[in-house]
Formats: sequence, C-alpha cells, structure tokens
Amino acid sequence: MEALAEAAGIPVRTLRFYRERKLIAPPRREGRIAWYGEAHLARLHTIAALLERGHTLGGIAELIGAWENGRTLDGVAELLGLEGALITPWSEETPVRLTPEALADYFGGDVTPENLTTALDIGYIAVDGEDVVHTSRRLLDASAALVREGVPLAAVLETGRSVRVHVDALADLFTVLIRKHVVDAAADHLPPGEVTRLAEALERLHPLAKNVVDAELALAMDRRVRTELEKWLRNTSAPEDPPGAPTP
Repeated sequence: MEALAEAAGIPVRTLRFYRERKLIAPPRREGRIAWYGEAHLARLHTIAALLERGHTLGGIAELIGAWENGRTLDGVAELLGLEGALITPWSEETPVRLTPEALADYFGGDVTPENLTTALDIGYIAVDGEDVVHTSRRLLDASAALVREGVPLAAVLETGRSVRVHVDALADLFTVLIRKHVVDAAADHLPPGEVTRLAEALERLHPLAKNVVDAELALAMDRRVRTELEKWLRNTSAPEDPPGAPTP
C-alpha cells in the first residue's frame, strides 16, 4: 500500500480512504502477499483527473459504478476507457509458486542463501511463508535451462541484473517517444473522441515496441556471435608449416 501511494503521489491515508469508499479494488492476494498492480495505479490517476475536472468523491464513486455496470455517462466512459488502455499489460508473464522442493528440482545445489538474496534483490522472486513466488514462468524456465547447460545460477542472476538495467533504459526510450509524440500531443485538451483515439493508439503501440526490440536484439546477436566465432576459429586453427620445413 505504501508503494502504491508513493507511485500515485498521494498519502497512504488517502489511499485507505479510497479503498473504504470502494473507489479502487482490493489487492490481489497470493498467500500473505498483497499485490497492487498497474490497474490500481491507473485508477488512482483517473480519480485525480476527475477531481481536477471538478467532480466530488461521491460523484466519482457513482461514475465509476455506472461505468462498471455498463452505463455510459457524458465523457467518463472515454476517460475510463483510456484507463483501460494504460493498464493493459505489456508483458504476458505468469507468476509461479514453488515449494522449496520444487525450487531444488529446478536449480539443485545452486539454491543457496546468496543466490536467493540476489534473486530477491532483482525482483525475480518473493517469499510467501515457506514458498517462493517467481515473477515469470518464462524467466524461470530460461534460467533453469541455462543452469542445465552448465552456467552457474549466480552468473545467470548477475546477467539478469545487467539485462534489467539495459531493458529499463529501452523502456525509458519508448516511454519518452510515446509520451512526446502521442500522449503530449493530446494533453492540453481532450475533445470528444480524442481520448478514444489516444487509447486505441496506445494499444497499437504495444506490439510495435516489442517487435523493434526483438528485431534489434536478434540482429545484434548475429553480429556478436559471428565475431566471437571468427575469433575462436583463429585461435584454435593449427599454424601452417613454414615453407621448406622437413616432413617428419
């Protein structure tokens, strides 16, 4: 709750009040862990936008209730439709709950306190009682596959930490690009239909950003692997006998 309030720029007591008024949904619970997500943050941004338009909290509760019950009210449907576009996940990751035994099945003796601490620090896992919740099935399977190929888990995790830095930078690039050329262009005023157009544009941008990164990474891997292969071949090829050398 504290993290959500900080991200939304509101006091925790205000967030608690919104929850009591049922303006935002309860968190998703995974055992004893309460997860607030992008949907909660987007709803808080919507509430702030409605307050700026002069709506009262009581009126906002009615508007949101009408939207959720399928009734359209004077432009609010567009605003909440934009909320839906903003919270549509860019990722398709599925969390995985693992017992200690299941975690050992994936990584064997590499399940050490040091590696667990690193995975927690990166955000790959969260601890829930005696179980571990991994944030992504795909990352879990990829990490396990690398370990089976002989890469130590500690090296996999440190590489993952480095990858996180680079992909955060990529996300910043695309966020600035989209905000500057798509969102800010409509930020000063949102006439009827403009919010819907903006929401549709945001939805279309999801696969485009992924395609650019996937294509660039594949091309970069081709270049890098080709360079490494040529270097390896040069280093491992046998030197030729000098001219005139006697034959044994």
